[in-house]
Amino acid sequence: MTADVETIVVGAGAVGLACARALALKGQEVMVLERHDLIGSETSSRNSEVIHAGLYYPPGGLRARHCVHGKHLLYAFLAENGVPHERRGKLLVATSEDQLPKLEAIRKTALTNGVDDLTYVTGADAMAMEPALFCVAALLSPSTGVIDSHGYMLALEGHITSHGGQVVLNTPVSALSRTPDGLFRVETGGEAAGAITAKRLVLSAGLGATWLGEMLGGKAGYRVPVTYPAKGHYFAYPGRSPFQRLIYPMPEGAWLGIHLTLDIGGKAKFGPDLEWKDEISYDFEDGDGARQRLFTQEVRRYWPDLPAEALQPDYTGIRPKIYRQGEPVPDFAIHGPETHGHANLVALYGIESPGLTSSLAIAEHVAGLL
Repeated sequence: MTADVETIVVGAGAVGLACARALALKGQEVMVLERHDLIGSETSSRNSEVIHAGLYYPPGGLRARHCVHGKHLLYAFLAENGVPHERRGKLLVATSEDQLPKLEAIRKTALTNGVDDLTYVTGADAMAMEPALFCVAALLSPSTGVIDSHGYMLALEGHITSHGGQVVLNTPVSALSRTPDGLFRVETGGEAAGAITAKRLVLSAGLGATWLGEMLGGKAGYRVPVTYPAKGHYFAYPGRSPFQRLIYPMPEGAWLGIHLTLDIGGKAKFGPDLEWKDEISYDFEDGDGARQRLFTQEVRRYWPDLPAEALQPDYTGIRPKIYRQGEPVPDFAIHGPETHGHANLVALYGIESPGLTSSLAIAEHVAGLL
């Protein structure tokens, strides 16, 4: 039996689109299926839009390798395709003396990861660079930047379609199975309801990845990673930002703290916080103002003169984490045939930060597995 389509990618977020592009460039006939009416409607459009340098991640892991390599690939792609982005640079700040050992540990981790442009600066020098800042020391990361994430995804879509692929919106996948001759049968609802077969399948469904992966299962002993939604809120600062660079506090585990980022237009936004949820909801939850007060308290550690009640609710995002609160943070889970036992299948789980930065490197990895 001949497949209807050579390769199907489920999920039109940044990583799914990057994977589809990589496969299309290899000459494969690629179809991307997206349940929403717009590409990148979930995690890819509800984040900090930061191009990360690769400072924090355990050396040798997929996060570290794909972030550092992906950063270089991404900057080149953005420049070649005219996608708005800026190398604003970042200051990772220690706001008390007892944070200095952690700052030094991050510097060593970054160096091991191949981040070769990081500079230690004294508190005085950092505050001279950013007069509104308070810190006792900092690391300057000049290769950290910001990106127009939707413009990036539109460029990826353009590459896919120009190489004969297609992105089909409003098409949720309702069932997955394998035919007797080894093809993947993908049943869909929405505007393109029906069934389609493919020789190869990539699951890049973010928050829906576990549900889809469990339909196919795997070899004896294989377990599909469970996805745990983790919500983050962002506040915006309505006035002119006093900062030229991104400002990050010391991280706590896998959480990078309430950091200050600047979008392409220079607007300052703060977040995200971290709140584990049982259900997916993008409602901004701050009825009594407690969240705003907490954000203000955290931000004042490095911006002491933040005006009271200046922060305004902006948006929320949901991260597809594959660990529960209090558990050790795992690496990206990119499962190919050797992991789950299915030929011609790659499934991605837990692709959160730095997934946007890593997307082109992840796509190379996936293409290699197929």
